[in-house]
This record gives sequence, structure tokens and C-alpha cells, in this order.
Amino acid sequence: MTASALFQAFNIIALGGWIALAIGIIAKRDWLRDKLAGLWIPVLLSSAYAALILLFFAKSDGGFDSLENVQKLFTNPFAALAGWVHYLAFDLFIGARIARQTAQLELPRWPLIALLPLTFMFGPIGFLAFEIIKATRKEA
Repeated sequence: MTASALFQAFNIIALGGWIALAIGIIAKRDWLRDKLAGLWIPVLLSSAYAALILLFFAKSDGGFDSLENVQKLFTNPFAALAGWVHYLAFDLFIGARIARQTAQLELPRWPLIALLPLTFMFGPIGFLAFEIIKATRKEA
């Protein structure tokens, strides 16, 4: 299977996780939010990431000692795919964590309308925004 075909498959899996997360929030189904979107799909994506690293990392040029060498790592399509799957797994995991903590802390759910797409597209910014919301809610 090509890196491009796997890319499409992993994107579909991750999108399914985000849909499950949204349904879990709307329908108040904790197992969709916490187990499927927050654990099982991230574990599946993390397993794929591990397999890609084991199979292709040693075959890639570059390294982690300079920005130039990191760029070289991603010239191998399967190494680039591994990097992408890393993002997919962690962003979904963090999105589910945000949703779970919103419920546990009894925060209003409406900020999730912005936070989850932000986390889906720009993971660390969504995480940062949620932490700011939590901090300001505690002070109120």
C-alpha cells in the first residue's frame, strides 16, 4: 500500500474519531467521547505510528539535531506519513480530553464549538485556549 493510500485511510479513521467525539458530546454518550474517540482510535493511530517508525525511520535521511535534518526526515513519504499520524492521534486525544474535562469540571459546553475545531486543525492552540478558559473560570 502506498503512503498516499495510507494517508487517506488514516484521515478517515481520525475524522471518524472526531465525529464520534461530537456525537458523544451532543448525545451525552461518555463511552463515545472517552473510550472510542478518547482512547481506542488514538491507540489505533498510535499503533500505526509505531509501525511506520519501526519500518521506515531507519531508512530516512536526517535526524533531530538541526532543523535542516528534521526537514530531511520528512522527505521520505512514509516518515512524513508517520509525522502526520502523530498529529492525528495526539490532536484527537487532546480534543477528547478537553471534552471530558469540560464535563467533569461542569464548564459550559458552548466553548467546545470553537475549541474542538481549533484543536482538530491546530492542536496546541486548542489546548492552550482550553487551559486559558479553565484558568479564567477558576478565578471567576
